[in-house]
Amino acid sequence: MSQSVSLTFPDGSVRSYDAGATGRDVAESISKSLAKKAVAVAIDGTVRDLSDPVTEGKIEIITRNDDRALELIRHDAAHVMAEAVQELWPGTQVTIGPVIENGFYYDFAKNEPFTPDDLPVIEKKMREIIQRNAPFTKQIWSREKAKEVFASKGERYKVELVDAIPEGQDLKIYYQGDWFDLCRGPHMASTGQIGSAFKLMKVAGAYWRGDSNNPMLTRIYGTAFAEQADLDNYLHILAEAEKRDHRRLGREMDLFHFQEEGPGVVFWHGKGWRMFQTLVSYMRRRLADDYQEVNAPQVLDKSLWETSGHWGWYRDNMFKVTVAGDETDDDRVFALKPMNCPGHIQIFKHGLKSYRELPIRLAEFGAVHRYEPSGALHGLMRVRGFTQDDAHIFCTDEQMAAECLKINDLILSVYKDFGFDEITIKLSTRPDKRVGSDELWDRAESVMMNVLDTIRLQSNNIKTGILPGEGAFYGPKFEYTLKDAIGREWQCGTTQVDFNLPERFGAFYIDQHSEKTQPVMIHRAICGSMERFLGILIENFAGHMPLWVSPQQVVVATITSEADDYGNEVAEALRDAGLNVETDFRNEKINYKIREHSVTKVPVIIVCGKKEAEERSVNIRRLGSQQQTAMSLDEAIASLSIEATPPDILRKREAKRAKVA
Repeated sequence: MSQSVSLTFPDGSVRSYDAGATGRDVAESISKSLAKKAVAVAIDGTVRDLSDPVTEGKIEIITRNDDRALELIRHDAAHVMAEAVQELWPGTQVTIGPVIENGFYYDFAKNEPFTPDDLPVIEKKMREIIQRNAPFTKQIWSREKAKEVFASKGERYKVELVDAIPEGQDLKIYYQGDWFDLCRGPHMASTGQIGSAFKLMKVAGAYWRGDSNNPMLTRIYGTAFAEQADLDNYLHILAEAEKRDHRRLGREMDLFHFQEEGPGVVFWHGKGWRMFQTLVSYMRRRLADDYQEVNAPQVLDKSLWETSGHWGWYRDNMFKVTVAGDETDDDRVFALKPMNCPGHIQIFKHGLKSYRELPIRLAEFGAVHRYEPSGALHGLMRVRGFTQDDAHIFCTDEQMAAECLKINDLILSVYKDFGFDEITIKLSTRPDKRVGSDELWDRAESVMMNVLDTIRLQSNNIKTGILPGEGAFYGPKFEYTLKDAIGREWQCGTTQVDFNLPERFGAFYIDQHSEKTQPVMIHRAICGSMERFLGILIENFAGHMPLWVSPQQVVVATITSEADDYGNEVAEALRDAGLNVETDFRNEKINYKIREHSVTKVPVIIVCGKKEAEERSVNIRRLGSQQQTAMSLDEAIASLSIEATPPDILRKREAKRAKVA
């Protein structure tokens, strides 16, 4: 009596198949058309080759339009790229070729490195290989055979990879026609299923195994999608992202720069610092009614960081500080603060607190420093020194949920003021390495799950989700991700519930029964890094900043020297109305002036000539527009002053007017 395998399908039906039946056999048993579309199967969520024998469990037939097929498409494209390279340049060694976010790469050892000019040639050969539609087939080799075969082909890197595979693991060799490679798989049924929606993107140098002591290889990056429209959209986003790159715009707008003597820290220029302070001032106003703004020291003894747990968990990312020179007997070890929370606990602990004072909300625009590898630094987006719009709320257990909801309302309101309305909120739960009892984690996660449910019910346009194991080492957290103008997602705000740090530092308040009680500590950030948030804003608006954020709001430019006196009058009137204004009375043609100020992304250029001076009018030229709007000076001042007023101030004015009415 032959054995059988019981499979459960997505619709709940159960079927039995003979032992040894493959995924392809299962697909064909359902329909011939499904078998033709199938590229892989998933058993209990694990993706496998169609040619693999199925095992008992829940089965899904994966077709090319399944989201999970995208990784297979990219993986197979990497293999085809490697075959193409070796066909074109025999003797080139292939090393590793993984799927990465948005694509794939392969590292090659070649006497002469590849250049960008080689990419179209490789692409053409890849399309030929895909047209052959060779099947992917798998063999299991012994360790000895694999080393012997690869050594005979001169593939010394593959021999090294074979040696690195742990004993007892199968060595899988995947063929596509006559070409083969060492690979864990899985793969689709044939090269033809890759399709034509792929593109090789760039070449780069890469050390073997990431070690600078090893030989330099050439890495070729590519991307692939299931459909051409998806590839076209991705390439469009890349092109838009390049145009919007905040580093380039920062130079053009004269906002900031970086240099080697200060790796990962920002040199703010006048205009950039003005924009930075506009952002800080806006946030400061949003907090004024509910938060006490405080300031904790930059340098603290390492013992405080040991108590908090940061010294143990994040020591490699902290800057250690010792006294320079030999003339001091102070041998204590200090650290530049990487975050503000331990300092805020010290402020909370200073003096006895009553339950009547809770919640106590402490906010700080604190300069913090964290070590980031030099290769990870990226303009304002990834720095070593930044300003965190950090706050900590000390509250009772009963107040915790209400505080989380209050924080949520503030975060969403801030994002809306900057034009972000597509927000995703995800709850990150306990990581494997953490502090605190399971009982405390259970309580914190339960409260935050209920808060997330409330947010979901209150906000139809808010997406929510769970990130298992992604919480901080001291507590679960909400992560707020916003979507920018070209569809990219940025994780900015966080809300973290923490029972552990107050316990570690012995923080307490006196409750209504005159007992010492440990508070709940909620960590909160909205922008996160102010520098990074500003970088996101620059890229989101492509440098065309809203007037209230722009560091240089208006330039008054004259057509002729006869209008200079009137131009000064216009500039002064606008300054009196609160706008930041510069003048351009140079002896240059007006079109030249407009082009020059457009490059630096000045949002409003006011043009004044002899006619405007006589009529007491102005012509307004908006950034990105070829049109000019004529209006009286008084109308222009009234309109621009409203536009230059931050939205929070406008709301307060409206509320006052409504109250009076």
